[in-house]
Amino acid sequence: MKFLTLCIAFLSTTVIGAVAESHRVHFENRCKSGTPKLIQGPNVLSSGKDFTSNGPLASAIAYLDNGKCGFNGENCGTVELTLINPDPSKPGSGSSADISLIPPHKFSQAIGFRYTGGCTDGHDCNDANCHFAFRKPDDNFAQVACQKNDVGLTITFC
Repeated sequence: MKFLTLCIAFLSTTVIGAVAESHRVHFENRCKSGTPKLIQGPNVLSSGKDFTSNGPLASAIAYLDNGKCGFNGENCGTVELTLINPDPSKPGSGSSADISLIPPHKFSQAIGFRYTGGCTDGHDCNDANCHFAFRKPDDNFAQVACQKNDVGLTITFC
């Protein structure tokens, strides 16, 4: 009986103590036109409204659809993002974001991002010559990492 009571107490604490991760993407569109988009694979996750992921948000892109962008942000600058809680046993396994101008992406208006909820790092790209953007696939200096749980991202246009 004592063993059963201990097992129930352990399971209760484990289940109650387990909290799923959550990540919020917020858009600030300061341009006079365009619609912010958040895309993951073939899915449109948001067309300008805040998006909350109840779990990891991996391999997503965001851009301001100005009428000249393709579905995956072609012809526009994009923010590539993965928001995920880091695994303590795997250093560097947390969130990552960057601005991409790798063709067929190109500068279309000022774009920037900042982490929220644990990290405050980010980058801004205010003109076509910004040096904080990926221009070729091995420009790894452009990635901004965050190793905190439940971080979000604010993406700003103009």
